[in-house]
Amino acid sequence: MIDGTPVRISGQDCARGTFSQRHAVLFDVKTREAYYPLMGMKDRKAIQCVHNSMLSEIAVLGFDYGYSLDYPQMLCIWEAQFGDFVNGAQVIIDQFITSAESKWQRVSGIVLLLPHGYEGQGPEHSSARLERFLQAAAEDNFQVCNLSTPAQYFHVLRRQMKRDIRMPLIIMAPKSLLRHKKAISRICDFTHGFFEEILEDPNCGKNIHRIILCTGKIFYDLSDYRDKNKIENTTLIRIEQLYPLNRNRLKEILNQYLNVKKLVWCQEESKNMGAWAYIATILEEIVGQKPFYAGRDASASPAVGSLSIHKIEQTELVKRAFHN
Repeated sequence: MIDGTPVRISGQDCARGTFSQRHAVLFDVKTREAYYPLMGMKDRKAIQCVHNSMLSEIAVLGFDYGYSLDYPQMLCIWEAQFGDFVNGAQVIIDQFITSAESKWQRVSGIVLLLPHGYEGQGPEHSSARLERFLQAAAEDNFQVCNLSTPAQYFHVLRRQMKRDIRMPLIIMAPKSLLRHKKAISRICDFTHGFFEEILEDPNCGKNIHRIILCTGKIFYDLSDYRDKNKIENTTLIRIEQLYPLNRNRLKEILNQYLNVKKLVWCQEESKNMGAWAYIATILEEIVGQKPFYAGRDASASPAVGSLSIHKIEQTELVKRAFHN
């Protein structure tokens, strides 16, 4: 807004944030008058529009997609209350967002914020169906990101409007990272940093025998396990942008480790979901060996309905990433 880029965000409960994290609009409890904090910035050169929408994903995303076509200078964001709710907008994604540039040469810079992360909240509140977007990804038709730090989130949104091209941006946004004590960024990471498509491990040792690749919030579970068990021969690599994947950068990072005996892909999603089917072939092409899979077994449902079973599964898949 200070740079002159207007911002529009709509979705179910997006004014306060579904997880009470945004506070984009405040209300006087006596007068019910609305106050928009960011609109009060004295250096502001553009407006912010925040709209809580009705519970009709196909209608709202369709409207916002059209908005992004008509006003490409605006950062236009649609947010699902939970990532799973994108299911209700699948027709708009398949018919327009995925293929409009190829079919009709219409480009859009729309951003989809899809809360995605396995946190024991059940089948309807866990998965934004990452695998569907990766299956539909081709010819640079959109970007698919699963971010793990606040600065990365900031910079990918900024890049969306600063670059010369327009393409949709799909963001898998883990819910628990909003309050995770380790999911933080320094001020300088915002003011001097940039979006990094792949994040190397800042705390790995020199004699690395195992590489674990992952995306999103599972990184913090893996990092905690490694710290608690004082494992020094394993490095964790985060793929923040899954598509388009920077294969050259990934290969450059992997080639640094000369004594690797095991390459692992770890994910929270079931084996027939998430990024596994997409990333396994790519990793095999890059390193010449198929990576080991550490994650949930294939399943019909995106997640179990029991918190206790979820915790058992989560503990086991993290342990398997280090010891199988």
